[in-house]
Amino acid sequence: MQQESSEHTGKGDPNLPPAPTAPLSAIIQEPPPNPAGGRTLIVDGADPHAYPRPSAALKEAKPEDQIFIRPGAYEDKIFLIHKTVRLIGAGRDAVQIFSRRGGPLYLQHVPEGLISGITFRYIGSDPHSAMNVLDSVCTITQCRITEGILSGLVVYGPECRPTITENEVCYNRESGIFIFAGARPYISKNDCFGNHHFGIAVRDPQTRPDLVRNLCRKNMLSGILLFYHAEAMILENTCRDNHHWGLVTTPECKSSPDREALASANLFIQNPRGPLFITEEPLAEIGR
Repeated sequence: MQQESSEHTGKGDPNLPPAPTAPLSAIIQEPPPNPAGGRTLIVDGADPHAYPRPSAALKEAKPEDQIFIRPGAYEDKIFLIHKTVRLIGAGRDAVQIFSRRGGPLYLQHVPEGLISGITFRYIGSDPHSAMNVLDSVCTITQCRITEGILSGLVVYGPECRPTITENEVCYNRESGIFIFAGARPYISKNDCFGNHHFGIAVRDPQTRPDLVRNLCRKNMLSGILLFYHAEAMILENTCRDNHHWGLVTTPECKSSPDREALASANLFIQNPRGPLFITEEPLAEIGR
């Protein structure tokens, strides 16, 4: 195995601020069994016998292999295109992948896979998201996605069908999760909080996510936004303690259940401007 010895950060950079914290998630001490039957490649910046960064392991991984990331902070940029991925971190409170030059994770036409147990942080100043998912089909779970200058997690493209579940999406400069350009993901049980715009935003004709049992709280605008001909199934979500409304939609957007039943099919509480608002100008307060 070839090592890349000069550019990794190992156990972390003491000059970086700590990642946002919530109740601690479980830390995995040993890699789980690989259901595909392939190898398990180990990433550990402090172990000279392991890969120094996730991207180094991904370069050598075969479709049946999985990658296990031990606790540490890794400065890295992961770009995957037309490649199956199984990337498992020891836990989002133990493993951090951060990048100064663009978002730390970009997926394009990924046909299947699993990404779990990792915090993804963008710490640069240019307009990038922390995670980009374009026309991919995979599962992203138990991660933390944070500090994007744009939205934290962007999901887009007509062939985009990921499952995004049980993640924390927080403290991004625009929205937490932004779904657009015809994407149809399954978005469930995510905690979207502290984002500067919306917890979850959905835009464009043919964009049709399923939004089920998500928590959108303490965002600086509203919990959920539907605009510009978007459609969505919106069931059993909780939007509370946002600075404006629970849910905002433009008149032409469609939802299941119908707009009249959204307030009873979801929980929109303690939003000072009310549970639901219909407007032609949902972005007027941010000058768009």
